[in-house]
Amino acid sequence: MADVPRILLVDDHEATLLALEGALAPLGHPVERATGGAHALKSALRGGVGLVVMDVLMPALSGLEVARYLRRLDQTYGIPILLITGMPLDDELAVEALEIGVADVITKPIDLNALRIKVNYLMRRPESDLA
Repeated sequence: MADVPRILLVDDHEATLLALEGALAPLGHPVERATGGAHALKSALRGGVGLVVMDVLMPALSGLEVARYLRRLDQTYGIPILLITGMPLDDELAVEALEIGVADVITKPIDLNALRIKVNYLMRRPESDLA
């Protein structure tokens, strides 16, 4: 199962991680949780991550900062990133996320059906595209 790409969930709130994991587990993709930006970077650098679903606002490293780091490294450049925010999606955040190369920004409350559809779509990319 080590060859199967996993979904990396990143949030500083354990309850949110558990809710996301519960929503995405039925899709059948392995799920890993990270409780902050540094933890997420370490997990991504180990390889095998097919998708990152990450909160924007976290202490130490924000989701945008982590996304910037992931885009700078050859081994993580191609990993799609879904950002989640509890803030209103304003033009500044949307433009910054697109400039970084984020696949989408999802606002809370999360439409779990839409999230599952996006995750399934992004996880079905050809193997050659996976970082």
